[in-house]
Amino acid sequence: MRKLLVWLLWQTDIWGSILSVKLVKLTGKSPYAIHPKHLLGSQSQYWYLQHLDSQDIVLDVGCGNAMHTLACAVKCREVYGFDYDPNQVQIGREKAQRDGVRNVHLSEGSAQERWAFPDGYFDKVLLLDVLEHLNQRDFVLQEARRVLKGNGHLILSVPNRETSWKRLRKGVGLFYYSDDDHKVEYTKGEIEQELARNGFSICGEIEPIVYDTPWAGVIDLMGGVSLGWYRKLQRWKREVALRRPEESTGFRIVARVKRTW
Repeated sequence: MRKLLVWLLWQTDIWGSILSVKLVKLTGKSPYAIHPKHLLGSQSQYWYLQHLDSQDIVLDVGCGNAMHTLACAVKCREVYGFDYDPNQVQIGREKAQRDGVRNVHLSEGSAQERWAFPDGYFDKVLLLDVLEHLNQRDFVLQEARRVLKGNGHLILSVPNRETSWKRLRKGVGLFYYSDDDHKVEYTKGEIEQELARNGFSICGEIEPIVYDTPWAGVIDLMGGVSLGWYRKLQRWKREVALRRPEESTGFRIVARVKRTW
């Protein structure tokens, strides 16, 4: 019975998120089917912008539809992005053209093959919710280090697998990662070790994201109906994560290239 109840709650979580994407388009909030969290334009969502400077040359790895790439363009000198999905890249190109953005350069490519950029070219590299989808994570981090300048920074976010909600699912034998495409999810110690062995040291504190509640799907579904209520509930999730970082959905990290002398 306990497993059944957890399973039902888990399905509510999954389907609420899926349906929210469809509702966003059906209710005219976006011309594309997109998760409501991408429509809030909140400071928390674009947390990485505070770490960028006006003269930076930035690379957005796994850029998807270039949402983050285009956000960076407002703050930086030049921004490059690449993704394996040509359809998503084309959406980004069309949006950049519509908005008259001229300092964004988008291309197709795999993060798990050598990147088409020279050594030491970028000031910042973004890996936002990307690393967990990949098998060759050490290679990807080594490529990030290769293309970064000696004083460059890696800005990344990864999922936390040790929340109470995930442990509950794991405890009754259910799939407990936050996405069925994830190859890995991390503890705080594991991501620290992975960065260290690939030539990075973390700057400051690792930051939480939002509270990992089993009602997240219901909250997302509400976002498909009312962005006002959704904004308030997202703010609540953020406040809980700041108070209880061990229950955060994931980690936000800024790391610098390790000096070799």
